[in-house]
Amino acid sequence: MNKEILSGNEAFARGAHEAGVKVASAYPGTPSTEILENVVRYREIDASWAPNEKVALEVAIGASFGGGRALACMKHVGVNVAADPLFTLSYTGVGGGLVLIVADDPEMHSSQDEQDSRNYARFAKVPMLEPADSQECLDFTRLAFELSEQFDTPVMLRSCTRISHGKSIVQPGEPVSGLPEPKLVKNPAKLVMLPGNARVRHPLVEERSVNLSTYGDTAAINRMEIRSADIGVICAGVTWQYVREALPEASTLKLGMVWPLPQQLIREFAGKVQRLFVVEELDPFIEEQVKAMGIAVTGKEIISLCGELSPGRIRDAFSTAGIMPGQAAARQGQGEPLPPVPPTCAPAVPTAGSSTS
Repeated sequence: MNKEILSGNEAFARGAHEAGVKVASAYPGTPSTEILENVVRYREIDASWAPNEKVALEVAIGASFGGGRALACMKHVGVNVAADPLFTLSYTGVGGGLVLIVADDPEMHSSQDEQDSRNYARFAKVPMLEPADSQECLDFTRLAFELSEQFDTPVMLRSCTRISHGKSIVQPGEPVSGLPEPKLVKNPAKLVMLPGNARVRHPLVEERSVNLSTYGDTAAINRMEIRSADIGVICAGVTWQYVREALPEASTLKLGMVWPLPQQLIREFAGKVQRLFVVEELDPFIEEQVKAMGIAVTGKEIISLCGELSPGRIRDAFSTAGIMPGQAAARQGQGEPLPPVPPTCAPAVPTAGSSTS
């Protein structure tokens, strides 16, 4: 197949098609809306808008329990609405693979808050992958369905505004073949979370998290890139792109799976560099876990908790802290400033019953 230039949202949709998804449901909200708008191009997928995010996830759950691969999509604040079925789904596991794509909105370009969806993955005890470009949006979507079925778990895919709306070159692949035909298998002990069943399932959830962390230690989506031994940076998603531009000589540990973290790989990387940093947007999610491992690391002492990052902001942060004195601070805002453009609600997005905007 010929290479294409796709947005992250277009690539997510292509990945769902290639993964053999049967059912997709979503509630629209920037920056996630275009995922389902592109999924409908693939006629073999039963795609529909839901009245809210909870229903979208429940539609996907029903399809998964029936043995088909299923996709649910929403923006970050939509996970608040879908949290109830998400937490129960972590205990039940899946039938066919189930993937939840959530698009965060650092800088609040079209949102009422900057909540960090990585916290939901940890809270619900489900794995989360975070792609760094459109090719990874496609590849990680395919991988997410494989992991979902391999580990009997829903898998979250985290995007952000820059990944969802930015475009890059993608090599499409052929759809998977040989998937089993959807079939509902009655198994109330697994799928009906009455207290007696849930008590049996909880230890399996904890064991799954340990197994996923071990998987991450050798998974290709988590990789060390050793350059200078002076500085090592742990990063994921779009921030890896920024770090590579802002700090080209720094060694990096690029995480494709941000929960659970690959602890052995992190320890190995920390042992290869003199000073260790975490560069991440919003919460000190990775930083706090690395510190809990007893590893000295610097993060939010120099990197802002608020807003988007960029190569310029990262250069400024390291330069101001005197860590990379040879780095010239980025010059931003040169010339005439652009006039502000106030956000507007999408004309086709109802607001009743949902926390999205």
